Amino acid sequence: MGCCSGRCTLIVLCTVQLVTALERQVFDFLGYQWAPILATFIHIVMVILGLFGTIQYRPRYIVVYAVWAAIWVTWNVFITCFYLEVGGLSKDSELLTFNLSKHRSWWREHGPGCQREEPAAGWRPPDGQALVPGVGCTLEHGYVEALHSTLQILVALVGFVYACYVVSVFTEEEDSFDFIGGFDPFPLYHVTEKPSSLLFKQVYLPA
Repeated sequence: MGCCSGRCTLIVLCTVQLVTALERQVFDFLGYQWAPILATFIHIVMVILGLFGTIQYRPRYIVVYAVWAAIWVTWNVFITCFYLEVGGLSKDSELLTFNLSKHRSWWREHGPGCQREEPAAGWRPPDGQALVPGVGCTLEHGYVEALHSTLQILVALVGFVYACYVVSVFTEEEDSFDFIGGFDPFPLYHVTEKPSSLLFKQVYLPA
């Protein structure tokens, strides 16, 4: 398979997924978003598995990656609906933090163009956590998180399609190799048997 094949494209897609997942993981850690942190960690492991399977021609690993890609798309659709408050969801709930933190998102306080307001005198947030949202933000944190999830959805969908394609190509190559006798010793036996029998007849031909 050449450098412009689906295999090489899948390797590039997995690399892009790793970079974007690590970037998202950093901001989830900064925002104490424990559910996304756990999901992104599993995602990183699965992408590495898919990358390894693609490089080493292991179709089973790529199948696992493809299944996870479908799950990852579903998770990011949920995150998008959560931050856009679709279907009765509220981005101000503590669902993504497991009720362990009052944070909502790192982008809520540090989004593009946001300016932080100092809390009133004498009031301090628990555990030193900054809970005051930024003001004057160019883009609200819910839209920033939704854009991150949309990017993950698009890359995962393309990765799923290419993973299915690469698995089909690997399977066809294995089947064709078996068909031409890649693991069958009998063709070799028949090839050597015919000349020896001819030789036997030639030796014992009457003069």
